[in-house]
Amino acid sequence: MNKQIPRRSGGRVARRAARLAPLAQDVRPVRAGLEGGAYRPLSDNDMQRIHETALQALEQIGLADAPQSGIDLLTAKGAILGEDGRLRFPRELVMDALALACKDITLPGRVKENDLQLFGNRVHFGTAGAAVHMVDVHGRNYRESTVQDLHDAARICDQLDNIHFVQRPMVCRDIVDSRDLDLNTIYAACSGTTKHIGTSFTDQSFVADALEMLHMIAGGEAEWRERPFVSNSNCFVVPPLKFATDSCQVMEACIRGGMPVLLLSAGMSGATAPSTIAGAITQATAECLAGLVYVNAVAPGHPAIFGTWPFGLDLRTGAMSVGSGEQALLSAGCAQMHKFYGMPGGAAGGASDSKMPDMQAGWEQMCSNVMAGLSGLNMVYEAAGMHASLLGFCHESLILSDDLIGQALRCVRGIEVDETTLALDQMHEVCLGGPGHYLGTDATLSRMQTDHVYPTLGDRTSPKEWAELDKPDLIDKAIARKNTILSEPSVAKFGPELDHALREKFKIYLPA
Repeated sequence: MNKQIPRRSGGRVARRAARLAPLAQDVRPVRAGLEGGAYRPLSDNDMQRIHETALQALEQIGLADAPQSGIDLLTAKGAILGEDGRLRFPRELVMDALALACKDITLPGRVKENDLQLFGNRVHFGTAGAAVHMVDVHGRNYRESTVQDLHDAARICDQLDNIHFVQRPMVCRDIVDSRDLDLNTIYAACSGTTKHIGTSFTDQSFVADALEMLHMIAGGEAEWRERPFVSNSNCFVVPPLKFATDSCQVMEACIRGGMPVLLLSAGMSGATAPSTIAGAITQATAECLAGLVYVNAVAPGHPAIFGTWPFGLDLRTGAMSVGSGEQALLSAGCAQMHKFYGMPGGAAGGASDSKMPDMQAGWEQMCSNVMAGLSGLNMVYEAAGMHASLLGFCHESLILSDDLIGQALRCVRGIEVDETTLALDQMHEVCLGGPGHYLGTDATLSRMQTDHVYPTLGDRTSPKEWAELDKPDLIDKAIARKNTILSEPSVAKFGPELDHALREKFKIYLPA
C-alpha cells in the first residue's frame, strides 16, 4: 500500500501568497490578443463567392460622391470615372491595393504595455460608438452625455483589464462648437487612459489642430509619428456604395498626419444594406475594399483597419437590432472576410438594445462578444457599456462588461490538450491511494489562476451566503466600483506644465 507523505504547511502558505500576487501578463488566463478563429460560419466557398461578388459590385456599380481630391488620387491609380459620376474599380486595381496594404498593424498605447498587435486571429475588445445619452441607473432614465462622462469612461476603461482600447463611446453634448468638440474629445480621452484611443473629426480643417495637440502630448511630431496612440474612426462611406465626401477629406488629412485609420462601413441590413446576412457582408466588403484602394492611393502601406460594420435591423419596426443573433452572425462573418484578405479588421459586438444593464442586456452582450471573439475578430468595437441600440452609454454596464468579456475571452482561449492537461498522472495520484478528489492537490492549486477566470463583481455565493452578506446587488456593486475608480487620480493625467500649455493653446472644457 502506498504510504502518503505529510505535506509541509509552509509550502501551501507560499503557494497561497503567490496566488494573491498579481499575475504576469503572459500567464494570465485571459489577456489582449488571444487567438480566436475556431468559429467559422462561412465556408471557404462562401468567402470566395462574397469576394467575387464584391469585386463585381466595384467594377459594375462603383461608388458615388468622392471628393475631387479622391477622384484625382483614384483615377491616377486606375479607377474609372463614369459619366454618372461614379468611380468604378477594376479587379486589378483592388488586388494591387490588397498587395500593398499593411497586414500587420500595431496600434500603440501611450505606454508600450498597452500596444495592440493586429494580425491573424488575435482578439481585442473595446468601446466605440457615438451615444448621445447616458444611462442613469439610479433614476432608470436617460440624460444627455457630457465631456465629463467621456473623461470618466476613459478613466474607468483604464482600470479594466479586459477593455483593451478606448474608442470614443459617446458625444459630448455640452460642447456646441464642432472644433471644440473634436479637440476636447481627444483631451478628455487622452487624459483619462493610456490605452489606444479612437476618435473622429467633424471637418478636415480640424485635423491640423488635433495633430498639434497630439504632438504636444507625445512630446513632438517625430514622437507622435513613431507611436500614434490615437486612430481615426472614419465613416468614409454612406451606404449603399457612396463615399462620404467630408469624411474622405478628413481621412486624407489623417493619413498624411501619420494617424492610423479605421475604414468604417456601417450599413443597416434591410435599409442601407441588403437584408440578407450574406448580402450585407458583401456590400460592406466591397465598400471597405474601395476604402483600401483610397488609403493606399494616398500613402501605400498606411495602417488601415478593415472596418466592415453592418448592423442588424428589426424589419417589423425599422429599429436597430444590435443585440440580435443576426448581428452576431454579421460580425463573425465579417471577421472571416478579414482573414480571407489577410487584413486586420474590426466590427461591432457586445452592444445591447436593452435600455438598462438587465438580463436582456446580458444575453445580448454575451452572444455577440463570444461569437466575435471565437471568430478571431481583431477589434471588437462597442463591446462594453452600449445600450438602447447605440443611443445610450452606461458607466456601470462598462464595469460589468469587464467581467462579461473576461468570460468571453476564456471561451476564445479554448481547450488546451497536452500531456499535462490530459491529467493521467493526476488520476493515478488521486485514485490509487490518494484522497479520491482533486481539491487541494498541487496540480489543481498550481493552475487555479492560470486556467480559470474569476468574476470581479459576479456573485457565486450560495443563497445562504448571499443572504448573510445582505443580498448584494450587482448594479450597486458596479456603482461602488465606479466611485472607487473615479475617486483616485487618473494615471493618464497630464503633468502640470503640459496641461497648462494645452489649456493656453486650446479651449478645454474639463475643469483643471
